[in-house]
Parts: sequence; C-alpha cells; structure tokens
Amino acid sequence: MHPTRQAVVTAAALLVMAATAGCQPGADTSASHRSPAKPGCPTALSRAKRDVQRAEEVNAPWKGPTTGPKAVHGKTVVYIAQTLTNPGVAGVAQGVEEAAKIVGWHARTLNGQGTPDGIRAAFQQALDLKPDGIVIGGFDPQSVAADVKKANKAGIPLIGWHATAAPGPSKDPQLFSNVTSRVEDVAKISADWIIARSNGHAGVVLFTDASIPFAKHKSDLIKKELTTCSGTKLLSYTNLPIPQANSRSIGAVRSLLSRFGSTWTYSAAINDLYFKDAAPALRAAGKDGAGAPFNIGAGDGDPSAFQRVNGKEFQAATVPEPLSEQGWQIIDEFNRAFAGTPASGYVAPVHIATATNSGGALSWDSEGYRQAYRKIWGT
Repeated sequence: MHPTRQAVVTAAALLVMAATAGCQPGADTSASHRSPAKPGCPTALSRAKRDVQRAEEVNAPWKGPTTGPKAVHGKTVVYIAQTLTNPGVAGVAQGVEEAAKIVGWHARTLNGQGTPDGIRAAFQQALDLKPDGIVIGGFDPQSVAADVKKANKAGIPLIGWHATAAPGPSKDPQLFSNVTSRVEDVAKISADWIIARSNGHAGVVLFTDASIPFAKHKSDLIKKELTTCSGTKLLSYTNLPIPQANSRSIGAVRSLLSRFGSTWTYSAAINDLYFKDAAPALRAAGKDGAGAPFNIGAGDGDPSAFQRVNGKEFQAATVPEPLSEQGWQIIDEFNRAFAGTPASGYVAPVHIATATNSGGALSWDSEGYRQAYRKIWGT
C-alpha cells in the first residue's frame, strides 16, 4: 500500500479551525483570531470546507484506463523539458523513462534550460533525431510554433505535459494529447484550501509565471476563486518566472514582508518550488516554518515539496500532480497514437497533501497505475 493511504483522516482533523471566524470585509487577517467575527460568506466557506475535505481523502484507487492496445515495439521518444530545475517537469521525465523501459522503447530527455532560445534549440535537436514521438514538457507550444508544424508535417505525434490549458487532444496547436490535471480543479481547490483553513480571513500573496499561459491561467483562476469569499484579500499578484525563482525569490519575499508584514497570512503559487526559494527569506525574517504565511503549492507535488510539507518548513500543503503516473500515461498515449487509436481521455483527480494526511510520503499517485498500464500493454 502507498504510504499516503496509511493515514486515517477525518474531517475534524483536517479542518480544525475556530468556529467563530468569518470572512467579512476588513476582518483581521492574522493567523490567530482573538475576537469572534460574523461570517460574511457562509455559503462559500461551507462549500470550500466540504470540497477540501473530499480532496484530502487518502484512498485513491485507480480510475484510469484499463483497456487499450498492446505495446508496439522499438519506438524512440524524446522528452523536451522546459527546464530540469522545475521538479515537476523533471519528475514526469523520470516517469516517461521508467515506462519506456517497460515497453522496450528508447527515451531521451533534452533540457530547454528555461529560456526561449534553449527550448527552440532542444526542439530542433529533437527533430534532428527523427524520433517516433516528442513530448512538450511544461512549455507553450506556440513558442516553438514553426517546429511544432515541422513535427506535424513529418507525422511525429506530439504529446504535451502542462503544454496547453486543457487536458486531452488539441487541434491548435496540434497535439495527440495534453497530459495534465484539470487546471480549473487545481486552482479552485488551492483557493478553497485557503478559504477553509483561514475560516475566510486571509491576506494572500499569489505567485505566478506569466510567461507560461498554462501557469498564468491557473493563477487567474485561483484569484477568481479567492474572490468568492470577501474576507480573503489578495495582497499581491506577483509575477516571478520559474527559471528566475531561485535568484529573485529572496528579494521578492523581503519586499512583500516589508510591504504587508503580519497581514500576509497565506500564499498560493502555481508551482511548489516558489516556497523552496522563499524559505530562506522567511526564515531570515524570523518566521516560523509551521506558522504564517501558510503556503500552498498548486502543483506539482515533487519530493522536495512533500519534504517541506511533512516537516512544516514554510509550506503547509501541496496539490500534487501524480508525476510518475503521468509519465506512464504519456507512454500509454504514445502507444495509442502509434496503434492508430484515440487518446485515453484520462484526467487524474485533484488531491491535497498535508502533514496530516501524507503519511510521510514524498509523492502522490493513484494506487495500481503501474499494474494497470502493464496489463494493457501486455508486459
């Protein structure tokens, strides 16, 4: 059994909050609410608590495909990573390589280095290798539109990971499938976690990477959901490109602390790595790793994010993608493309991992996905 299923989680344990807190305009947004406040958004708060409780459940039996074509043999796929410093992108690459070995394929990963020129160079290298399939790993296909068209013309199936806003096949850009959780669900549950955990009183900083349409769309949806409760105040909508997060996060966090002080009680980010880079600045400011600001990553749930969550080190929760599982799904989607059958259409459900329900695990995947895919492939 996966370690995350070992925790016994109850609604009471998940949402232990002061019953007197509310979400009225101008309410105190400090981590502890010393005076009762009349709820200003009871409907939104009730719905958020219900949805968060469901997302924090730990039982996750496989609900993905159980039928499909047997594995074809002798294929080569190239995974173009936006940057391998992004743990989510890297985690999926590892899943692709693992699954490719199972079906007897050759998988190669190329690092785009997080720059437009680097990604274009990696894509051109991929085309020169004349593979059977190419993965667009975590970057906008429109940024390499000419190369995408070359691949389409050459009959090379393209599969994205977080490449477009929606999961499944795409006509423009032309992708056989895009593997991702449903961004609307991830964004909504991330914002709902803040509403529920704060009982509607939160001063929120939201981190995004506006250069990636998928990421910008996700953060816009988080912002929209936060507005459903009038007591959750968006203090700052901070654009910090992922490749620059390591160098710019400390300065950004210091500036935010200077501007907002103790009114900054919660954060959400489109990727967990923002909190890895923010931790030194928060620590230097004397913040408690288990205290405010309480941070939730709306993706990707890599092992370092789980370590921070489990250790209560400046990250309280993550909405993890099943990274390894999605790598296996990419190989399965390629196999369907090679066999001339439609994409599976599978989308993993959202989950929230916290120190309470993670059971000490460093990842989140559905139970039995490897066995299910191997049965499909006949391996």
